[in-house]
Amino acid sequence: MATSDFSGLGIVVTRAHHQAGSLARMLRERGAVVEEIPTIEIKPPATFEPLDQALDHLASYDWLILTSANGVEALWDRAEQIGADLSPLGKLRICAIGPATQRAIQSRGLQVAVVPQQFVAESVVEALRLEVRGKRVLLVRAKEARDVIPRELRHAGAEVDVVAAYETVIPEGARQRLLSILNSKNRPHAITFTSSSTARHLIAMLGGPDAARQLLSDIALVSIGPVTSATLREAGLAPAGEAGQYTIGGLVDAIAGWARNRRGAEGNSL
Repeated sequence: MATSDFSGLGIVVTRAHHQAGSLARMLRERGAVVEEIPTIEIKPPATFEPLDQALDHLASYDWLILTSANGVEALWDRAEQIGADLSPLGKLRICAIGPATQRAIQSRGLQVAVVPQQFVAESVVEALRLEVRGKRVLLVRAKEARDVIPRELRHAGAEVDVVAAYETVIPEGARQRLLSILNSKNRPHAITFTSSSTARHLIAMLGGPDAARQLLSDIALVSIGPVTSATLREAGLAPAGEAGQYTIGGLVDAIAGWARNRRGAEGNSL
């Protein structure tokens, strides 16, 4: 799209504050008026005990699965805090969901054996199903996550340990900021969602699915992929766009597609 093709469009970015910059910048470069209202904040888990135990026994695993760059950062931060020896990671086969996770792992000097074709849990299962029978697998992820990976890999014959390296919470003051913009004369035209957590938290911030459907009825909801879209649909919210590639660039392309459809609909109504 041309640089000005988002001109005049108000778009809310719900990604965590420390990660929102790239998406917000890409939208502003195309002329959008961007409001950053993070609906998630990354926090340490209630207890580090399962993660600490896993770090103490890394050499006993065959595979490590990391589902986000946040998980990579949390794992290394905790290892540094407790003085854990990460050298056994060099002998593990590592699976990363998505290029950002892969880059985060590689920046720490490790090789990634598998990056699934699609950046969702089902694709991880498909990539590893024939690789893990009789193997020990360590899955490091957020506290709030679907059980697709551990359930299906156990069915495939793996022994899977699941540990939470972090959890996501609603940031302080975010609900008030969101309600303020939704009740203003400058209501956004679109809201972006980069994970199921961003969607679930926004719905909770609005008071649940019924209230969310009422407050968002005239706003386009654009998601980064099918899992996030499914979370919206479970609440009765229909995504106006979904990224074909489950990346920030793919999300921007999905917004561009929605914007083109919007302009076409406006032109047809004249």
